[in-house]
Amino acid sequence: MRIIADSGSTKTKFALVEGEAVKYVLTAGINPYYQSGEDIESTLRTQLLPEVAKPESVRSIEFYGAGCGPADKIAIVRDALQAIFLGSTIIVASDLLGAAKALCGEEAGIACILGTGSNSCYYDGEKIVQNVSPLGFILGDEGSGAVLGKLLVADILKNQAPKSLADRFFRKYNYTSAEIIDKVYRKPFPNRFLASLAPFISENIDDAYCHSLVYNSFKAFIDRNLRQYPAGLPVHFTGSVAYYFRAILEDAMTASGLKLGKIVREPIELLV
Repeated sequence: MRIIADSGSTKTKFALVEGEAVKYVLTAGINPYYQSGEDIESTLRTQLLPEVAKPESVRSIEFYGAGCGPADKIAIVRDALQAIFLGSTIIVASDLLGAAKALCGEEAGIACILGTGSNSCYYDGEKIVQNVSPLGFILGDEGSGAVLGKLLVADILKNQAPKSLADRFFRKYNYTSAEIIDKVYRKPFPNRFLASLAPFISENIDDAYCHSLVYNSFKAFIDRNLRQYPAGLPVHFTGSVAYYFRAILEDAMTASGLKLGKIVREPIELLV
């Protein structure tokens, strides 16, 4: 058996591949920037391992994950996997490389992730040759679910969003201002919390405010990231935000004069 994983901060999807048979397993997100090796190992033991009939039969693991760029972060995830799958050959790389392989195949192109966070790269058909740093949801991550949620609650709490929309928000979530601030500044995984608000934006996308919020965030992603890559290449997207707001993404790409390629929800099936 071989295991292929596509991991973000919110969820991880594992493909257990044995011959022609593929079994998909969904677990909590894994990101070594926000979790210790012990936490990651606990997630693997409690959520993945029970789904693997014969752990000793796992020969290789390819894990593509958010936060798995720097060598020290790669080591955290690799060590957690190795502690469980002792005899396996393990490769850990960035979720961006996984997305690029899935979206571009052996062709050159621009690969983008718009999910809880955002990222992008120029891929030459074999490797990533240029990457504009995403910088996370505080300094960057334009177009991501976390940034959409951040912009939404900031406008609501500062009375910049329409009152009717703010009223719908508080009826749906029943948060106080203090609870929102606590979740963003004091609780773990603030990016997950903020991204969890993106479905509210989708539910209200016919509201001019919500439509403009998404469109302007996509334009910021294009202008601050994609403009730095070679022109003329197809630009591919994966991630839940790209998928569910694809009509607005298509409009933003057309207005920017860029060549839109694939938009897929998840890269895992293409990786398999």
